[in-house]
Order: sequence, then structure tokens, then C-alpha cells
Amino acid sequence: MTTLLEVTNLAKSFPVQSGLFGRDKRKVHAVSDVSFTLAAGETLGLVGESGCGKSTLGRAVLRLIEPSAGSVRFEGREVTTMPKTELRALRRHMQIVFQDPYSSLNPRMSVRDTVSEALRIHALASSRADEEAQVAALLKQVGLRPEHMDRYPHEFSGGQRQRVGIARALAVRPKLIVCDEPVSALDVSVQAQIVNLLKDLTEQLGLSYLFIAHDLSVVEFMSQRVAVMYLGRIVELAPVASLYASPRHPYTRALLSAVPELTPGARKTRLKLTGDIPSPLDPPSGCAFHPRCPDAQRGLCDTERPVLREVAEGQLAACHFA
Repeated sequence: MTTLLEVTNLAKSFPVQSGLFGRDKRKVHAVSDVSFTLAAGETLGLVGESGCGKSTLGRAVLRLIEPSAGSVRFEGREVTTMPKTELRALRRHMQIVFQDPYSSLNPRMSVRDTVSEALRIHALASSRADEEAQVAALLKQVGLRPEHMDRYPHEFSGGQRQRVGIARALAVRPKLIVCDEPVSALDVSVQAQIVNLLKDLTEQLGLSYLFIAHDLSVVEFMSQRVAVMYLGRIVELAPVASLYASPRHPYTRALLSAVPELTPGARKTRLKLTGDIPSPLDPPSGCAFHPRCPDAQRGLCDTERPVLREVAEGQLAACHFA
């Protein structure tokens, strides 16, 4: 398969305190040394606890925030050092669907203006009539009525607003969409509809998704491969079937053990982690997971950071004992 996106050793840190003469004294290491590839037409799920760096990674890939280090290559072109003029043209091919449909839409812009704005910026409509026809077609594609294009965001439900956000992302005919927890702010009854819509769109249009979520069931349904993040690093990366059937990292096993078992009579042993996620201001030495890991060994896990290595065919894990 053709590689669409290649991320290598990507890092992002945020200064939180200035020292003498304005020098950075401490930093939050939100993303550290992350590497992965995404093929054309593939969906890569990205999961982990809140605060692990998932959303920061998604925004750094698109350069909505500037990475601190590392490389992002889209169709072979380096994104991190690209001039702003070239980056603006590239944004047509790289879009994002935000988590909160209430804050991601401008309340003063009608649906028509929201969806058509990108068409104008990238000169994708030949006339006003063509622009209106494209907006109508996009709304129908996401399950909305074209006659509602003159309404404003406050006139729609949360699920309908998220459909508008998806239509806005589709307007420029992108190749990659970063879905930043696109259903977590929606009612449970609406979540399945949006997930099914996203699934249908990738099959119809050949889209690639970086699908960020904390719901493992949704990620399993949407993705071909899954990356598990912990404290800013990928600790396991594997095809869906391998990861869910045979997780190799203790953190992944703990996450999967928390997923409810729907088979009647089936029982699952819940793996309970002790303590909270360490602060990214002061990450632990060695393996970042060792303070909570039931398998950690003193003298190894607390001193030596494990590298992300292949432990089975197509399955990578950052654990000394995987």
C-alpha cells in the first residue's frame, strides 16, 4: 500500500514556567519521540487515557501547533519545515474534525458560509451556482437537508452540528482527516450514527483517518491498526485483530480489560492499575508505565526505557517483557 503519512520521532513540549531572563525552566512533554506511518485509505486508531497526548499529536501532525522536534512527511513532502504559503495549499489535503461540535463552528456563520468558506479559499467552485450545488451535495452526503444551509449552528442538535463539521472537512476533497474524538461530546444514541457515517465515507471516498478516541469499541470498529499512547509515547502499535486478541503491553491489557463483555455468561478479569498517570512535567525514569505496572522489575523498568520493537508479525510494543 502507498504510504500517505510518515511521522518520525515527533515531539511537542510546552513551557510552563520561565526562569531568569525569560528562559524556559520547565516543560510539559506532551508528545515524545512518536513514530508511525499511515497508508492511503487506512484508518489508524489512536487510544489512551485523557491527558496522554493524543489530541496534541493530531494537531502537531497537521501543524496546527508547531512540533518541537521530529518529522512529518505527507506524500513525501516534509510538513514541519514547509513555508506557510505551501502549507496553506497542502491543508486542502489534510483536514480535521474536532471533538466539540458546539465550539468548532462559528455561531455567526450560516451552514452555507461554513461549508463554502474552504471552497472559496482554495478556488474549488467555478461560480456562485456551482458553490451552492457543491454545498447542497456535501450536506446530502453527510445526512443533512440542503434546504437547511441557511440555518445557523444554534438551530441544530449536537449530532447535526458534527455532520456540518464533517461536511466542512470534506468540502476540499481531502486525503487525510484527523478525527479528534469526534463522538465523545455526543449523546450515546447519536454516536453510532456519526461513527457509521465516518465509516461509510472512508469506504466511498478512500479517505485515510487518524482516528483519536478513548472508546476502544469504537476504535475497533473504525480502524485497521491501533496505536496505544501512554504519557506522550506510543507503547503498542498493531493490527486490530492482533491487538484485541493478544495485547503485548501491560497498559494495553489493562485498557482492554475495562471494556464491558457483551457475550452472555462471559466473564473478564479486570486488571486494576494503581495510582494515577504521572505528570508530564516530571515523567518517571526508565519506562514511564513502571510505577503502575504489575510486571515491573526494579533495576530494569525504572532505569531503562524500552524501545518500540516488533514482538510479533506487524505488532510493536515498548516493553522489556513483551
